[in-house]
Amino acid sequence: MSCCECECNNADAENPKPNILAVIFDLDGTLLDTERATRGVFEEFLARNGKVLDKAREEKKRLGMTLKDSAASVVKDYHLPFTPDEFVQQIIPMYQEKWKYAKALPGANRVIKHFHDHGVPMALASNSLREYIEAKISHHRGWKELFSVILGSDQVKAGKPAPDLFEEAAKQMGVDAVHCLVIEDSVVGVKAAKAAGMEVVAVPSRGEAAGCSSLADTVLHSLLEFQPEHWGLPQFEDWVDKALPIEPIYFSGLYANGFVSEVTEDGRSALPDQVWGVFFGWAVADMQKTYRVVVAIGFDRNSSPNKNIQMHIVDGNNCCISNQQMKLLLVGYIRESNTKEISSMDAEALEECKLIASASLDLPIFSRHGCVPLVPQSFSVEDMTSSDEIERY
Repeated sequence: MSCCECECNNADAENPKPNILAVIFDLDGTLLDTERATRGVFEEFLARNGKVLDKAREEKKRLGMTLKDSAASVVKDYHLPFTPDEFVQQIIPMYQEKWKYAKALPGANRVIKHFHDHGVPMALASNSLREYIEAKISHHRGWKELFSVILGSDQVKAGKPAPDLFEEAAKQMGVDAVHCLVIEDSVVGVKAAKAAGMEVVAVPSRGEAAGCSSLADTVLHSLLEFQPEHWGLPQFEDWVDKALPIEPIYFSGLYANGFVSEVTEDGRSALPDQVWGVFFGWAVADMQKTYRVVVAIGFDRNSSPNKNIQMHIVDGNNCCISNQQMKLLLVGYIRESNTKEISSMDAEALEECKLIASASLDLPIFSRHGCVPLVPQSFSVEDMTSSDEIERY
């Protein structure tokens, strides 16, 4: 079992949480990576209307807002020549075209299936409109059927940060609010859940982490760190010795001096913030040679805004591959990266991870991915979504 060093506000957070009877999930940014799938849509829309995207403003505003409030804010901020409703009518079709490429975030399918298999009632409560929720999840096999309640902000009096969505979800599931656990990614969502009197696990993006940590009961880097038994819920049973099979993660970058610098089009990571931890899989270098690797991913919170990605060859050392472009395929998760390891993993910890990776990659549950070609050239969301290997999940 992995060791999860989550940030908890309660002194007793390491002890099991009793009496949680149902779980309520947010959608965008919590279960589904819609942000990367739709990246560029808003900027394209503004350009069509003679406006330029204000990146600094967009990084600080509108996350977690209802569509109505967000539309009003955009129209005002960019002095657009139409009403908020007209803005929505024009831009939503552009987003809808991209929603089909939105991937499940790490651990999302796992936790949904786990709770369903153990009979734990689940609800989906999002600030999106109900019809947009349906459109987004329609591309993920079984999601609609696995949630007993699905609610959008148009089905309640007020969206988040008001508690209405979570209160209504609990009511429809027939569970008291105090027995509900909410899993969220935004500050407004955490505020809404606490206002409803519910326990909250936050899995925020980097920009939301500070706000969530002061409000949520527990803050995780990724759903892969989530341990249901801390809340009195059935624990996962899918670890293979000390490794967890995961849905494949593809990315590429330049390897130099122990680290991989991602290949990006706009300076932003192709990986969501929730790809965090110590993983293993394969890497292919420029000369087409394949290596088994351990990869530690996180952020150096005191310096660069970019992801810190360490790569170590399992069977040997890294000296032969410096300054080469690498394509990586990660298929297993070992544990969370702690703060000290973001800069450098110590020799003892690295050796342990290499041993785990080496043993695991010989097992069919992991090695079956090795026959899947690494996605060539770009690692676009379209390529990843259309991959037969991805569609198995």
